Amino acid sequence: MANTTETANLCGLKRENFQTTINGKKTDLYILRNRKGYEVAITNYGGAICAIMVPDKNGNVANVIQGHDSIQNVVNSPEPFLSTLIGRFGNRICKGQFTLNGKEYQLAINNGPNHLHGGPTGFHSKVWDARQMGPRSLALHRISSYGEEGFTGELDVTVEFTFTDLNELVIEYLATTNKKTIVNLTHHAFFSLAGTADPTPTIDDQICEINADFYIPTDDTAIPTGEILKVEGTPFDFRTPKTFGQDINSDHEQIKFGNGYDHNYVLNKREEGELSFAARITEPKSGRTMECYTTEPGMQLYTGNYLTGDYKGANGATFPRRSAVCLECQHFPDTPNRPYFPSVVLNPGQRYKQKTIYRFGVVE
Repeated sequence: MANTTETANLCGLKRENFQTTINGKKTDLYILRNRKGYEVAITNYGGAICAIMVPDKNGNVANVIQGHDSIQNVVNSPEPFLSTLIGRFGNRICKGQFTLNGKEYQLAINNGPNHLHGGPTGFHSKVWDARQMGPRSLALHRISSYGEEGFTGELDVTVEFTFTDLNELVIEYLATTNKKTIVNLTHHAFFSLAGTADPTPTIDDQICEINADFYIPTDDTAIPTGEILKVEGTPFDFRTPKTFGQDINSDHEQIKFGNGYDHNYVLNKREEGELSFAARITEPKSGRTMECYTTEPGMQLYTGNYLTGDYKGANGATFPRRSAVCLECQHFPDTPNRPYFPSVVLNPGQRYKQKTIYRFGVVE
């Protein structure tokens, strides 16, 4: 298997630093290596991506994702969602409350007055069953038990990571349930296209394009107001590429609420569920680019506004404020309480399916 060579890892991470037993389940580090020799390193604890090694315009390889260098640091991370899988419900649910089939549910409150990212012991904090299927693909599987983090139904989830020879990280999600429930999965990758460092550079000069005419404004606790507003004439308009820094400190109320960008975009789609272009980011100094494609209706743009830089990640890197960008493809925040948003309800006999692609390249 591709996971046995220790010395050849571009990322410099060591498997033995990720091997332990947590709640009776073994953790490990899995290296996906494409035919070009580039790498993605993933641990089965929370599906945390610890490294993505891709070249810049001069062929210099660097790690473009924020992650940790040992299982202990992943488990005890000051940023618990640092480049991890998110479930059962990505983003926020107002006051952690929703009603399904006439029954009220109360979830953990772990973000101000609201529920965030499946709760403190959500998918990011679980050891997944891992199966590496050749050098370029890893499948993670777990069964989320009935009542886990307050959610109803037993959810059977598989997430498959593939690193293609086109330097695409493909993430495919599949879930089924034995009882009507809600589900909204995503991955909280913190991308730093300049390459992680001590300190990792700010994203201010990175150029972003987002294929969305509308976004979802929130109140000061990041819960949607219920409106869907045009990006036109606001700092949220990335239809024409511009730098993050251009409007990230603007006087706009929504920017102040988010301490920067922390908002869900309504992606332009010809039809529901189609795999289509969502966003492109260009890092001008290195020339690295990343394109995002997804089947999901929404994408949360988060510009690392609450990163602090006060802990060390893989290879001694530090992650100051706004040194990363997250493109979290998902359904909209607080959807269980918003019947006019695309539904997150999953019934027995239905299959939840999602596909998101992050394609790494360089400016031509």
